[in-house]
Amino acid sequence: MKTGLILLMVISTVLMFATAGSAQENTTDSAAAVMKDANGSTVGFATFTEDAFGMVRVQVFASNLTPGLHGIHIHEKANCTGPSFTSAGGHYNPLGKEHGLDNLKGPHAGDLPNLFVEQDGTGYMDVTTNLVTLSPGKTTLFPENGTSLVIHADPDDQITNPSGNSGARIVCGVIEKR
Repeated sequence: MKTGLILLMVISTVLMFATAGSAQENTTDSAAAVMKDANGSTVGFATFTEDAFGMVRVQVFASNLTPGLHGIHIHEKANCTGPSFTSAGGHYNPLGKEHGLDNLKGPHAGDLPNLFVEQDGTGYMDVTTNLVTLSPGKTTLFPENGTSLVIHADPDDQITNPSGNSGARIVCGVIEKR
């Protein structure tokens, strides 16, 4: 598993620098999160880049997770105190919506598609969202309390309040400007 984590770190570093290079040309802002498990071990990284049209690209690289789907959400506080990560608060929801990308009354600004983890315990996500911004505004990822990115133990059903039945919080990273 250590070999997989080292490989993941090398790939993440290369992609972060590649993203940073293109970010200067095509984006207005960027952010990152170091993802840690309940023991405080680094198990991944996430990057956030906003383009000139207000779309935020979220890239997540993770390892040492159980295979399958995992709910992943942006949470309302920049606090990742383990082991339960309840310090991160609820899902980031500055507009007061319902939970889930499939919910007609939603979604929360912090709702994202499920993260798929391979049999070797590594997961990668590359999605864009218009539900949050890195620039100032109602849905900025940098409100007074900040925000964090949380990976859950179970899949998100994308409709059930408050968190899509996605289970325990198993990984957390504070989202910080780069």
